Amino acid sequence: MTPAKTFELRPGYTISRVICGGWQLAGGHGTVDRKTAVADLIAFSKAGIFTFDCADIYTGVEELIGEFRTAFAHRWGADALKNVKVHTKFVPNLQILPVITRGHVRDAIDQSLRRLRTERLDLVQFHWWDYNIQGSVQAALWLKELQDEGKINLLGATNFDTPHTAELLDAGIPLASMQVQYSLLDERPRHGLIDRCQNNNVHLLCYGSVAGGFLSDHWLGRDEPNLPFENRSLTKYKLIIDDFGGWKLFQQLLRTLREIADRHGKDIATVASRAILDRPRVGAVIVGARNRNHLAANLEIMELQLTPTDLLEINSVIAQRRGPEGDTFTLERDRNGRHGSIMKYNLNEQTS
Repeated sequence: MTPAKTFELRPGYTISRVICGGWQLAGGHGTVDRKTAVADLIAFSKAGIFTFDCADIYTGVEELIGEFRTAFAHRWGADALKNVKVHTKFVPNLQILPVITRGHVRDAIDQSLRRLRTERLDLVQFHWWDYNIQGSVQAALWLKELQDEGKINLLGATNFDTPHTAELLDAGIPLASMQVQYSLLDERPRHGLIDRCQNNNVHLLCYGSVAGGFLSDHWLGRDEPNLPFENRSLTKYKLIIDDFGGWKLFQQLLRTLREIADRHGKDIATVASRAILDRPRVGAVIVGARNRNHLAANLEIMELQLTPTDLLEINSVIAQRRGPEGDTFTLERDRNGRHGSIMKYNLNEQTS
């Protein structure tokens, strides 16, 4: 049976099983030519990757996707544009959390509507930096008000741990999705969150499935790198490798993935992403795409069929892992810890 290339997140709401992530279009991974970027986004959508992920905190990306939406509609019509899905986020700055109001939430959503050039947001994914600051449930309820008004279609969240996901659900927030970091190196969603999602019809949209590029042929057989790295993403995922079991175990995983990839005529990154796409409750994986250079490989994620033998070989390596332990995003919330100290908590230039 050919793997499904689409997924119905809610009745009548269909996404591609690979989502084009927009964070690399924010400029942190190199200069972005807007005209070329719009053409690349059109190429992704026409090839079958018609779902896009962005955020209010990705500088300039909502505006860029708004330009893409206009160009797409101009060429193929408004009806065709309805099949394109754009997921954004509401990520209030850390400094705003203690004083957040209904007005802050409404202004942020209105800003995203203007930037994306639409009358209704397809999916808004809510993030809250610090659980010690009260107000996350109330902010989510204000988002639900905007959903009830028709400004938002579906509500989701991102990087919530299991207890605080339960709080949102118990408060009546109709979460359709939870966006989380999930890879063969980082299986923290399995530490409670997936069970909670299973019981409440919430599906995972997974980023980091190739660990910032570490899960690729580029790193196979290479010596362990030293700081500094060229971008914060590599710094972040190298910490995950350290927790996983270190460079030696990581190389063992890469060798195993390479053997599997050889059997299928694919690359390591494709196998690593497909393995996560096959996990329970996973609706889609989000791949970073600064341009269309990797479009063909990204399409192969949806087409690859891993065998039981492939999965057994992968699991035999993963069974040796040491970590990372804990719930989803818990390490990153510790601002004094190794993971949290490299995070940026105030990325919105405008907070109202």
